[in-house]
Amino acid sequence: MSSSSSSAAAAAVVAAMMCLRSRVLLLQWLLVAGCPRDTFAFTEEPSDRAAKPDAFCSWILRAQPQGARKEGHSEFRLRVEGDPDNYQPGSTYRVTLYATNPAYFRGFTLIALKEGRNGEKEEDYAGTFQIIDEEDTQFMTNCPPAVTESTPRRRTRIQVFWTAPSSGIGCVLLKASIVQRKIISFQDEGSLTKRVCEKEPLYGEATDKPLLDCCACGTAKYRVTFYGNWSEKLHPKDYPRRANHWSAIIGASHSKNYVLWEYGGYASEGVKQVAELGSPVKMEEEIRQKGDEVLTVIKMKAQWPAWQPLNVRAAPSAEFSVDRTRHLMSFLTMLGPSPDWNVGLSAEDLCTKDCGWVQKLVQDMIPWDAGTDSGVTYESPNKPTVPQEKIRPLTSLDHPQSPFYDPEGGAITPVARVVVERIARKGEQCNIVPDNVDDIVADIAQEEKEEDDTPETCIYSNWSPWSACSSSTCEKGKRMRQRMLKAQLDLSVPCPHTQDFEPCMGPGCSDEDATTCMMSEWITWSPCSVSCGLGMRSRERYVKQFPEDGFACTLPTEETEPCTVNEDCSPSSCLVTEWGEWDACSATCGLGMKRRERMVKMPPSDGSICGAEVVEVEKCMMPECHTIPCLLSPWSDWSDCSVTCGKGTRTRQRMLKSPVELGECSEELEQVEKCMLPECPSDCMVSEWSEWSECNKSCGKGHMIRSRMVKLEPQFGGDPCPETIQRKKCKIRKCNQGSDERKRRNEARKKRKNKEGADELAGCKMKAWSGWTDCTKLCGGGIQERLMTAKKRFKISQLTSCKDRKEIRACNVHPC
Repeated sequence: MSSSSSSAAAAAVVAAMMCLRSRVLLLQWLLVAGCPRDTFAFTEEPSDRAAKPDAFCSWILRAQPQGARKEGHSEFRLRVEGDPDNYQPGSTYRVTLYATNPAYFRGFTLIALKEGRNGEKEEDYAGTFQIIDEEDTQFMTNCPPAVTESTPRRRTRIQVFWTAPSSGIGCVLLKASIVQRKIISFQDEGSLTKRVCEKEPLYGEATDKPLLDCCACGTAKYRVTFYGNWSEKLHPKDYPRRANHWSAIIGASHSKNYVLWEYGGYASEGVKQVAELGSPVKMEEEIRQKGDEVLTVIKMKAQWPAWQPLNVRAAPSAEFSVDRTRHLMSFLTMLGPSPDWNVGLSAEDLCTKDCGWVQKLVQDMIPWDAGTDSGVTYESPNKPTVPQEKIRPLTSLDHPQSPFYDPEGGAITPVARVVVERIARKGEQCNIVPDNVDDIVADIAQEEKEEDDTPETCIYSNWSPWSACSSSTCEKGKRMRQRMLKAQLDLSVPCPHTQDFEPCMGPGCSDEDATTCMMSEWITWSPCSVSCGLGMRSRERYVKQFPEDGFACTLPTEETEPCTVNEDCSPSSCLVTEWGEWDACSATCGLGMKRRERMVKMPPSDGSICGAEVVEVEKCMMPECHTIPCLLSPWSDWSDCSVTCGKGTRTRQRMLKSPVELGECSEELEQVEKCMLPECPSDCMVSEWSEWSECNKSCGKGHMIRSRMVKLEPQFGGDPCPETIQRKKCKIRKCNQGSDERKRRNEARKKRKNKEGADELAGCKMKAWSGWTDCTKLCGGGIQERLMTAKKRFKISQLTSCKDRKEIRACNVHPC
């Protein structure tokens, strides 16, 4: 090749690279004027695209730059959190596009296309994307449904939220393109295309969204049972062994006009207290304030610890009712300890499209973040989220320190399961065809039960509960119930008996008693105990409901059976254990290594060396290194609560062990969290004593009274209130029997002065006495007051001779 041709080629390459640098996404570069057209090859020319303005942004799918690779490449992957095969209509998922080390990409395109569509119309695209980091991602200018990069730079990962479309769309293809210099990876199959289909509703009955209007008739009664499976075995990372628990469950059956909590909404104060403190008090108060919008308040006790074998403790449950206007059910419980993590159902619709009531609903649950606390571990210190964020599900990619973190972005293992079962229906049912045979039987039984031959003229009380059986053994005895005849409106019509008897046997003897011991379904079989030859496997189930008579369940809760793996075990083969857990990554940031081991259980019988690998090593990627790693001591134990009662804080510390020469360490060395002890006692508070009243006698022996008010009643064991009334004796001059006439004249003169509104004192003129105030108490002794104020002050008056006057007297002194 001549030097001139080489220079021309080099100039072409430089021009192409300059054009690429101006717009990172290669597909967008094709639209920029000045880029050499011979650098790219199109399945359709740009002129064709310009001639079809209705093609929307399908040009993304048609443009194929030279060097494009369509085969599968493992270094780039598109991953959807949660269920990889199905989506719940209207739900939001985190979508991650990432490259495995040492690969990277500079640009990308991400679209969500309805299966079988070519992208020529806006309605060909399914769901909506939501930007998480505006410095990393943005919507494409020439194709609004697509997401692309914001800035040109090397990157290994981007994340966006994708909200699934409404019900009825079917399958959706999430497709990504990756740009590396001139090479683009855009795949119709493989790791850069993800196919997800709409999830079928459970039992074919529950609706995806709350119905605008429920057409079912009558009412239905349900039992909701909560099965917690948050355990160290299923969720081993940082599992809090000592303090794990589920808080008290609080919820309600309610109308569509009331929202207890919802994904994408903000937590109320009641939801916040459940999620952070596990306290249901405020949320129950919020529910009860909704009046007719709520039919039943749902409450279940807290569980300490969060997990223990359910053949020892029955799962908590509660019963509630629904009707045509209040057919939604919501509840919430705290995962404790945690910053603000919780699980629950939100506005679950129990009304079917066929004007009936859902028979059964089973839902596995993962934790939700209430958006009020920014902690990332179970025992993170209290750190309020300001401003408050929206309620969202936790994901396995939230934070490397999260107990649910998975660098591959896999689904979080459910921490609980809720089962909602219909146990009764009342009132006339308007759906023509019953849900199933059990409904037919239930309806017939209900009709038979409601038949009563009692004359309308006989008014009875309700039947009392059945008495204990007269026999405590398995021999037949009798039990009795009774009712009271309250009125007989027609004496000519006899009223039936008021006592009822039926045969019975001692507890645990009848078949009916045995059926009250309800068992769960068997859990799947465990793996075989050996990897080759004959071994054993087991499965378990648990008690859903214990007998009402308090007897233990005799049905088995565990089964074992033999199992065979690889019957033809060669003499030279060896048996090894299962792989152990992966060690921690060797690096605290950036790229590192991790390893796991297993042991040889049985060497080859022929004496040869076991060929199975017992050590496995692979790469691990930690967050990018920004600071020099710190060497820290373990956290100390939490200190005692800073208070002896009420709300306080507690702290824990750790020490920096890294040498000072390595630089400043940004890791926190002290953590603080809230703690709650029983309420503090509050002592009684009283006001100051009033002034003593005047003597109740004008002569001879009398008494005076003063009182004080109770400002705050004692609470939580505080000191009781002291006395609020005191009396003391007073003695004025002896009463003179001969001066009655003079006394009457003095009293008449005093009344006359009061009536005239003048009371002359030295140097001032006073107004008339005001009327007596109302008595401060209705009984037990109170006080009344009246005032006399100065009307006019003369120049000769002195400060001490012209003051306002006040009189006090006792009232309502009779005991309460």
